[in-house]
Amino acid sequence: MDIPFLTPLDADQLRGVGIPDPWRFGMADQVRFGEIDALQHVNNAVYLKWFENLRILYFQQFTLWNEGERPRIVLRAVDLDYRGEVKLTERYILTGRTMKMGNSSFTMQYGVWVGDRLTTVSHATIVMLNADNTKRTIPDSLREEMRRIDGAEG
Repeated sequence: MDIPFLTPLDADQLRGVGIPDPWRFGMADQVRFGEIDALQHVNNAVYLKWFENLRILYFQQFTLWNEGERPRIVLRAVDLDYRGEVKLTERYILTGRTMKMGNSSFTMQYGVWVGDRLTTVSHATIVMLNADNTKRTIPDSLREEMRRIDGAEG
């Protein structure tokens, strides 16, 4: 299957390249020279940039992102579990999903796939804020979309 780079991938496309449930959203790309370090694999900090790019693409599928006043979305915490190297010119697929929702925050999970190999897993806590930096309650409409798209809990 020929997967386009930097374009949203749906569940059917992900299944077509061997990425299993529960992943329903992704994006393909290829490692660039500026993303590797002295050990000839992707630098640790690059993963955070990759996940941020995916997160923006992910948010664009939600009504809240495309209508009205957007909330401020702030990354509160992130962890990374490196399970295997990713090297120069390798093609990879990033996957992302919302796992659970709180009152004003939600937890996303990310994966980096090279072929059928899951090389990296990450979790991020994201907080929604109002313009005055007070916490913003996740609207019911967004909760419903996250449940429908990802099966998010909470």
